[in-house]
Amino acid sequence: MHRSFLALPIILSLAVLLAACGAGDPAITLEKIQLDLGDVPNGQVIVRDVEIRNDGDAVLLVEGVSTSCGCTSATVEPLELAPGEGGTLHIELDSGAHGPELTGPLVRQVFIQSNDPARPEVTVELVVNITKPLEESES
Repeated sequence: MHRSFLALPIILSLAVLLAACGAGDPAITLEKIQLDLGDVPNGQVIVRDVEIRNDGDAVLLVEGVSTSCGCTSATVEPLELAPGEGGTLHIELDSGAHGPELTGPLVRQVFIQSNDPARPEVTVELVVNITKPLEESES
């Protein structure tokens, strides 16, 4: 009888540990991590949606979304994804935000922070070649 009292705390501790480990972790996955937007006339706003998924075993919480420049904005909907659930990263890049004189290659990033312990921040890179505004290129 004395042995069973000693074994009970050990068994309960192991059960709690196994339950905690069995809960798993969230795992953020993105459809694309680089978007080549091609040639875009200065002044155009480019809009893209990228699928975001939780391929983990626990709820994924999107804790923040930021960008490398004010010319780019991004949101994620929904901010909470159950295991196996998907959502949308919505990105807008204003190619004219730096003025009509800007032309040439441009690289911007979108950063997504989440509770994924393996990848607490993921980056989506936007690559674009800004051409002359339409009014100038048509004359």
